[in-house]
Amino acid sequence: MSRALSLRRSLLHLHHHRTNPLSPTTPPPPKPIQNPFAPLYPTRKFCTSPTPIPSTNSEVRKYIGYTALVIFCGAATYYSFPFPDNAKHKKAQLFRYAPLPEDLHTVSNWSGTHEVQTRNFYQPENIEQLEKLVKENNEKKARIRPVGSGLSPNGIGLARSGMVNLALMDKVLEVDKEKKRVRVEAGIRVQELVDGIKEYGLTLQNFASIREQQIGGIVQVGAHGTGARLPPIDEQVVSMKLVTPAKGTIEISKEKDPELFYLARVGLGGLGVVAEVTLQCVERQELVEHTFISNMKDIKKNHKKLLSENKHVKYLHIPYTDAVVVVTCNPVSKWKGPPKYKPKYTTNEALQHFRDLYKESLETYRIAAAKSSDDNEPDINELSFTELRDKLLALDPLSKDHVVKINRAEAEFWAKSEGYRVGWSDEILGFDCGGQQWVSENCFSCWYPCQAKLERP
Repeated sequence: MSRALSLRRSLLHLHHHRTNPLSPTTPPPPKPIQNPFAPLYPTRKFCTSPTPIPSTNSEVRKYIGYTALVIFCGAATYYSFPFPDNAKHKKAQLFRYAPLPEDLHTVSNWSGTHEVQTRNFYQPENIEQLEKLVKENNEKKARIRPVGSGLSPNGIGLARSGMVNLALMDKVLEVDKEKKRVRVEAGIRVQELVDGIKEYGLTLQNFASIREQQIGGIVQVGAHGTGARLPPIDEQVVSMKLVTPAKGTIEISKEKDPELFYLARVGLGGLGVVAEVTLQCVERQELVEHTFISNMKDIKKNHKKLLSENKHVKYLHIPYTDAVVVVTCNPVSKWKGPPKYKPKYTTNEALQHFRDLYKESLETYRIAAAKSSDDNEPDINELSFTELRDKLLALDPLSKDHVVKINRAEAEFWAKSEGYRVGWSDEILGFDCGGQQWVSENCFSCWYPCQAKLERP
């Protein structure tokens, strides 16, 4: 009983002390009575955080704002996702993909490595439509860029602001057999031009590897072929007809306006749209092509000799190997005739290692079953060398070990493909470059002797 009264007095003292904290006469509170049944060591609380405070109105508004932001971002992502083909021309509805505008054109380069979308893609059918087009865009202060077949692997010819393509202006206008000259519309492709003038016994002086370029484009970019003594394509131009924004249609040549003529030949379309071109041709002739394998050491040693002794010379270095494919072309000798040479290997024998590597790679990447069940997949024996190489690279293009295997197989293919081939110049000088080309383009100064650039690391 006395113990309970003592505890009550202690609690009253403690209450009085809390209600009068500033009272100087308040005695210090007595020490609490320890429970005799308490454990020897005090227990520790599981949590020392204060009791949670109820959410205020500002916090509620904050979380509502976060929720609205998440919903908005989700909706924006949904409607900006790429559209399926079957939804491009459907009416936009809630929770469906929005349609692409009907006037939106998707333009890609030749190898399919770059593309752009634009609402302004023009293809005039004659020079009158081209003149009207250039005039109207000039009055509206709208920019349009001339674009050919898009052979450049870096996509430099593509522009969202607008493009004009002369693919529908592809006629041979005049052939002068005596002067060996031909006047054509700028949209004609190289192969079409060559086929159109072969009946006159004429052809171009030089060719690039690919024949899909439009004449206007191949001239404006200063394209070239092979051969140290042969000029680039722009050197074959005799005269040009330009459609300009300020001066209308002008005809330029070395005789009329030599300074502007030299500037406009390789103008990249910046001085006007090339509408017509007159080219200096040569007589059609047969060539002997010789393909063989060399190495970097021998190429450096014999480079000058190869350039001086052959009309056309082409080098193809295969990375991760020391192999260099050398292709030379020369006119057929009138006295000796074409060389008599029997190849050591057939085409199937040269391709066999490539085919074996392709089958092995399909098993490695575990897609052989899918390939065999695909009815549209062509027979491996029907694929050419470049088609096989493209399919092999597509399996794992970023794997160095995989690319090294492919390149070694390519070196073996070229070693077994050594030999001679005879044909017309417009047939021989082309080259199958394969599929997509991801190219790192570099510019470097060139000086005499040419051996200097081969000695760079």
